[in-house]
Amino acid sequence: MKIFIAADHKGVELKEEVINYLTNNSIEVEDIGLKNYELDDYPDFAFAVCEKVVKTEDSLGILICGNGIGMSIAANKVKGIRAARAVTVDDAFKAKNHNGANVIALSSEVDIATTKEIIDTFLITKAADDERFIRRIDKIAKYESSN
Repeated sequence: MKIFIAADHKGVELKEEVINYLTNNSIEVEDIGLKNYELDDYPDFAFAVCEKVVKTEDSLGILICGNGIGMSIAANKVKGIRAARAVTVDDAFKAKNHNGANVIALSSEVDIATTKEIIDTFLITKAADDERFIRRIDKIAKYESSN
């Protein structure tokens, strides 16, 4: 599995901690490498990560901004992406297992210990396999492809 990661200016410090955490646990991580500056725009980072996730088999995305909301909104504009803001472990589990998320958006305001738990849960949680969840995910994908 490969993880693509990016953060706007508010998430740079947390992003570095997350990259270190993942690489120390033998997980392949690619920082998408856009330059951060005080007035950078979160959609640029979200689009760059999500385009890579869509094109790369067996990959997931992690986005970090001030509260995770803007990143999740921007990420969901990329066809094939199902992004969710996750600020709790339960958010991460349900995002992936119930909603088929392939990207999570994190808040730089959440402490590193909780962030690690959120990421661990997102990575180890199996994809949706319950019929009702699959039906709902398929409806979203069908709507996305026809609109």
